[in-house]
Amino acid sequence: MPAQGKHRRSPSTSLRRGLAAVTAGGAVLALPVIGATSAFAAPAPTAAPQQSVAPAAVAPANSVAKAAPAQHSVAAGETLSKIAREYSVSGGWEKLYEGNRKIIGANPDLIHPGIKLTLGTVADASSGGTADKAAKASPSAARGAEADRADRSERIDAAPVAKTAPAAEKAVTYTNDLDGWIKESLAIMAEQGIPGTYEGIHRNIMRESSGNPAAINNWDSNAVKGTPSKGLLQVIDPTFQAYHVPGTSTDSYDPVANITAACNYAADRYGSIDNVFGAY
Repeated sequence: MPAQGKHRRSPSTSLRRGLAAVTAGGAVLALPVIGATSAFAAPAPTAAPQQSVAPAAVAPANSVAKAAPAQHSVAAGETLSKIAREYSVSGGWEKLYEGNRKIIGANPDLIHPGIKLTLGTVADASSGGTADKAAKASPSAARGAEADRADRSERIDAAPVAKTAPAAEKAVTYTNDLDGWIKESLAIMAEQGIPGTYEGIHRNIMRESSGNPAAINNWDSNAVKGTPSKGLLQVIDPTFQAYHVPGTSTDSYDPVANITAACNYAADRYGSIDNVFGAY
């Protein structure tokens, strides 16, 4: 059996104490070595110091900025209701009127172009108020933006309607026949407070003259006295003159004048021409 040789452990490749490195200048730098298999732990990067920021003086987002009381110059055709809707005035036109009563006067429906209305303190746009309108330079743009927010349940007033002078009454024309004469006489009698109806007048005319305005009685006692009965209702001249109605003709043969005077006489003596059924 061969003699056992003495085996020697080869030195570890790991340097346990140090490693000498020679630089070009011959200087030696000794670096401690942990082991070949060990890794150097890179130092943690130092975080940059945070800047200290002073809190900005910002108003809370939910705070409502208040604007100074806004004003509106009234244009022709505008109403308090329309202005209140355009500027979303809280309380509507009644509140707007209450705040401007002194300048408007007693009638809220009558506002004059050119007067300046105080709209009150208004909120900014975040609250749905009207500060955004007050901040806008163009009133037309403000009106357009507000149109969709108009409260349709609020009283909607049209622009005040200018009162026109009443139209002149159309002149009534009457036909130149018995029907027209009776109707014209009735209109005059109504103005004078003389009673009578179409039927009562027509009935007595047909008995007295058969509707002939030129009829005359030359044979009765009145004719003998020189005052014959004339016209539609056979009125003698003294009676016609005593009961003539102003505004009608003074000719006793005139149909309207004759009817009106006769009815005036019948009203005085019988209460109405309607009460006459025979000679009167």
